[in-house]
Amino acid sequence: MQAVFTGVQHGDRVLRKPDYEQRVKAADELRPLLAELNKKLERFEPLAQIQPSSPAGVTASATDSSASLATNRFSHLRPPVHPRKNVDRFASVEAKFVRFTILDTTDVEPCIDELEVFTAEEKPRNVALAEKGAKATASGTYVGSDLHKLENINDGKYGNGRSWISNEKGKGWVQIELPEKVLINEVLWARDHEEKFSDRLATKYRIEMATEPYNWKLVASSDDRRPYKAGAKVASDYSADGLPAGTAEELRGLLDQKRKTEKQLEELTDFQQVYAGKFVDPERTYRLFRGDPMQKREAVKPAALSEFGQRIELPENAPEAGRRLALARWIIDPQNPLTVRVMVNRLWQHHFGEGLVGTPSDFGRNGIKPSNAELLDWLATEFMARGWSLKAMHRLILLSSAYRQSSTPNPQATRVDSSNRLLWRFPPLRLEAEPIRDAILSVSGKLDLKMGGPGFDLFEPNENYVKVYNSKKEFGPADWRRMVYQSKPRMQLDDTFGAFDCPDAGQIAPKRNASTTPLQAFNLLNSSFILQQSNFFAERLKQDAGDDPKTQVRRAFRLAFGREASKGEVAMAVKLIKESGLKIFCRALFNANEFLYVF
Repeated sequence: MQAVFTGVQHGDRVLRKPDYEQRVKAADELRPLLAELNKKLERFEPLAQIQPSSPAGVTASATDSSASLATNRFSHLRPPVHPRKNVDRFASVEAKFVRFTILDTTDVEPCIDELEVFTAEEKPRNVALAEKGAKATASGTYVGSDLHKLENINDGKYGNGRSWISNEKGKGWVQIELPEKVLINEVLWARDHEEKFSDRLATKYRIEMATEPYNWKLVASSDDRRPYKAGAKVASDYSADGLPAGTAEELRGLLDQKRKTEKQLEELTDFQQVYAGKFVDPERTYRLFRGDPMQKREAVKPAALSEFGQRIELPENAPEAGRRLALARWIIDPQNPLTVRVMVNRLWQHHFGEGLVGTPSDFGRNGIKPSNAELLDWLATEFMARGWSLKAMHRLILLSSAYRQSSTPNPQATRVDSSNRLLWRFPPLRLEAEPIRDAILSVSGKLDLKMGGPGFDLFEPNENYVKVYNSKKEFGPADWRRMVYQSKPRMQLDDTFGAFDCPDAGQIAPKRNASTTPLQAFNLLNSSFILQQSNFFAERLKQDAGDDPKTQVRRAFRLAFGREASKGEVAMAVKLIKESGLKIFCRALFNANEFLYVF
């Protein structure tokens, strides 16, 4: 199962807005123009310079690479190396072998994510690709990670996850044998084209060519580059100094056009991002001895638990999307009945307070056996037959005689099935904390039905370094939205409704308990929220029904219970209002079982 999801990671991901496709299309139209401009600018980019006094294949010592000495040796210094991209251009050389030798790094073992070799043609080709027949060798490869393999050096894929690392600190070489001899005038390399990593960067290097695996010719090195500075931007030196007036003007025009095009492209591709799941090439997954990530054993393929259905047959190198698709098909496969059984059991639990299987997250041997296995299987079959429609299943259950029956007790049935597992009557269900609060606000006339936007908090605001959760004592219109919009802390419960079996939001809660405690009654009688809403309820009754107690009682019963009050209820309620006031009567209705329970 871990291998199925190893290609899913969390990170920044583009949030696609309505104009996303148009902007992508416009950006795609600009990229060829930018590529053409870069191609035209190539002839102005300085070629790599080789120290004349150095024999072929020999580079200057590290102490001679300072900017001051380099200025004396070279007429022009190229930009320093950069983790994201480095271009070495030189006069065309015929070669079949290309060797990149690293002499020093920023730290530890050097790393290169891709080594590209381009032909000296009108339309240059990267002839270093393995898929074109090129073969890679190296002085050695780091063995501490499965990510950094030699074959990554010329696989055409960028990023740290597709890179090669030497097995020597501060040095090493990698070599590409081309399929045939060809004219070459450019080598492109980087530590990490995605610029997520800047460590392990080769700061001193040399590039050599050969037609045979000996008699190497030095074509470029770091000797004519300025010293590396961490965090510097990618630089290109295009200097008009010493150029004819017409040529200098052409260069300035190209640079100006490039800057404008890059700015347009940046604006078009500056998409808002969100932290969400994103997809990458799956890494190899291993069985871990005793669960220890440092003790890897054999590699494992993406699969599912065959105990629950048919096997998933996927190769170890299956693509990321194919893995999740195979799992999704396995989950809904008719040969895997567990999925539909679990789903219809949760629906049944939602409507009756208890599922046919009393342990909704455990259908195994440690779980409770179904009270009616045949009914569970029939519902599962109907769910699939109705196209996995939740709406159709809700309708089926709500129109059933089991759901529509009375909750009236039956002494004979109670003796046989006191827990009502066989549903000989509709089980009375107490409302959960959220609908209790929403119902109180609705009856008082203060429920804010506005949808969307930021949530509200039931705790006092504070500026502490570590937030302190003190429940609010006073509430205003901003706190009268539906409970679904509450900003819910994981482990913190508010003083009033937290007593109504709200689960810890940091833990999985397949179902809620429904306890009856003195604290619940005290909260509904004396909390500041209930006192406030009882006052609002009383004001609403006066506004809707005037000052006549009988009319107020009838209106209150319709609002709170959705029915008409009986003569006896009206007489008792009027007596309570005359003795204790309308607000006390409103508090009594909020505490009535008929208000808190579904019968």
